[in-house]
Amino acid sequence: MTKLHRLPLLLGQALLASLLLMFFLAPAALAQQEREYEDLALTGDGACTRCHDELEYVPVLSIAKTAHGTVADGRTPTCTSCHGASTAHIDNPEGTSQRPPVDRLFGLASDTPVHEQNSACLDCHQGGERIHWQGSAHDSNEVACASCHELHTQDDKVRNRQEQPEVCFACHKEQRMEVTRFSRHPIPEGKVICSDCHNAHGTAGPKLLTRDSVTDTCYQCHAEKRGPFIWNHQPVNEDCSNCHNPHGTNIAGMLKWRTPFLCQQCHESRSHQGVIPEMNQPGFGTGEALARSCLNCHTNIHGGNSPTNRPDARSLRR
Repeated sequence: MTKLHRLPLLLGQALLASLLLMFFLAPAALAQQEREYEDLALTGDGACTRCHDELEYVPVLSIAKTAHGTVADGRTPTCTSCHGASTAHIDNPEGTSQRPPVDRLFGLASDTPVHEQNSACLDCHQGGERIHWQGSAHDSNEVACASCHELHTQDDKVRNRQEQPEVCFACHKEQRMEVTRFSRHPIPEGKVICSDCHNAHGTAGPKLLTRDSVTDTCYQCHAEKRGPFIWNHQPVNEDCSNCHNPHGTNIAGMLKWRTPFLCQQCHESRSHQGVIPEMNQPGFGTGEALARSCLNCHTNIHGGNSPTNRPDARSLRR
């Protein structure tokens, strides 16, 4: 048989091979491609995780180890719930190596406006401890949720008692300095942390405190100062921070000033209340301010319960 006579046979064999590839091998290839794009962590994340896998420099798959990765919970979001449909980013119609960004990007380096970033979080996280977010100090100053929270990591620093203060101190520099002073709350040790007293998402009280007033917030731990007392010290009822700096000072008891100078902010000009310390000479008072401490005598400074109506009881002395 000549080569010319063999040509129809060769063409037939090639056609048969192409048909076999189409009907038998192509479905297997498509199935393999579908397996590559199957969901790994969240529902419908296959289009994202085909590129953003465990080798990605941003460990996005770690979200499966967080509350957002609980697929059994119907409230669990998807990639597009937070980042938007991001069609241009996924399809890359230009075919360039530098894909268009996602519709909504989070973090300090994001060009997405802060209110758009936060709206993605507030779509689910409403009410409860976040009911006062609108108009709060952090909202008014355009602080993004992602500035404090890390969603794609198993250990969110702001929810860790040892690491949370460092997150807050990134902005609150003055408080970072104060907690290193001699008299302070055990914040570096993790026994007291910022969220024990403050709700960063907003509150009805001042300074984002967890209670409606400074005194009520302090009474959560210092219940012995709550009273009611028969003889009350009015500054104690008004605001503990009249005398104390809760973040720390270099004076015992976290006092703002040393006594008697602290007391003389209010008590002055009459009797021994305004006497210059250690002045025990004629014309300079009776020397009650010796040793520089009103607390030598007025030991019940937060309030007294003496049943007698005597000057000693009324002046918060035992």
